[in-house]
Parts: sequence; structure tokens; C-alpha cells
Amino acid sequence: MPLALDVAATAVSAQGRHAEALSLYDEALPVFARVFGAGHPRTLKARSDRAQVLTSLGRHAECEAECAAVVPAAARSTEPEAAHVATAARNGRVFALSALGRHPEAEALAREALAAHDLPERFSLVLRLNLARSLNGQARHEEALAEAERAQRLHRGLPAAERRAEAGAVDLAVATALLGLGRRDEARARAVAGHDACLAVLGPDHRRAAEARELVGRIDA
Repeated sequence: MPLALDVAATAVSAQGRHAEALSLYDEALPVFARVFGAGHPRTLKARSDRAQVLTSLGRHAECEAECAAVVPAAARSTEPEAAHVATAARNGRVFALSALGRHPEAEALAREALAAHDLPERFSLVLRLNLARSLNGQARHEEALAEAERAQRLHRGLPAAERRAEAGAVDLAVATALLGLGRRDEARARAVAGHDACLAVLGPDHRRAAEARELVGRIDA
């Protein structure tokens, strides 16, 4: 039952139905804790995933606090998958910190996570995207563009199934940096490409699709 609720929550969140996903996680978490235990990586992963749904609903401070709590809990676990849970929670916290305007903190945390040994490429990709976000937030657009281009190379190297979750994300990171550098036409082309990718894979209600629309509007203005 808890795993079925988790799959359902992941599926509806990927379609941009974030409020519905939050309700499913709220239903699932007490069952996870009862079946697996509060410190089990599956329970902690569900907490991390729920926190990142919160930030999709604009509840960034709650996301940051929950991700910050999951990281040490995962670090205490001896289960092999716990390290991935901790990394995912760190990444969620980096995103939330940038959304809160705390870009230097986000940058420091992203760089610390990227320095870990044996970091899977999927995690390296999302952390580099969030590092680019934090650098753009500090108007360090040349550095942000370099990180976004590194993320682009990682994204292209992943299997097709693993690329879908980050549909449009690389385009938006590149477009934001290009806009900051005054390269407006290039920025618009990448932002439109990102929006198209979001619509094709995630649907119009997803947080990233809304971000893409906002970016295109900002460029046009």
C-alpha cells in the first residue's frame, strides 16, 4: 500500500498535479513509518519527495526545513540506498534556498554535494542545474552558463528514460544565463525550446512549464 501510494504521488506530481501529489504523500507517510520505520530510507525518500512537492506549490521554506531534517536522518542509516536519499534531499534544499533568494547558501551546498565521491550522473546533473540557478541568482551569468553547459553534456549522456524528468530544465538554465549576458535572441530561442519540452513531457500545469512561460514573458518584455 505505501509503495502504491508513492508511485501514484510520483506520477501525478510529474504531470504538474502538485496539490494532489501532496495529499497522496500525506496519506502515505504514516503508512511508510508504520510499515518500514521512521528511519528507513524508503520513509525518508518519501519525506524528501513530499518536500520537493511543497516547493512546487511555492512553500519553499517548508521544503528547505524538511530537506534539512532528512539529510542527517539518512546519514544515520546503514542501508546502502540511504546515501542517495541524502543527496536527493540536499538537492531539494539547494533548490528551495535559491527560491528563497538565499543564493550563496544554495551555491555552497550544491558545491559541497558535487564534491562527493561516486556521485551518480543523474544527481550530478540536477545539482549542476541548481548550482547554475544559484549563480544566476547572484548575477554571475558566465559561471552559470558554464555550469548549465556541463549539465547539458550530462543530460545528453543519460539514457532516454532518465532524461525525461529534467525535460526543459537545461534549456531554462541556459536561457536565464544568456538573458543575463544580454544575449536576448539566443535566450528566447532556448526558453521557447524549454517550454516546448515541458509541454511535451510534463504538461502545462507542471511547475517547470510555468517557469518557462514566465521566462519567455520576461524576455519579451
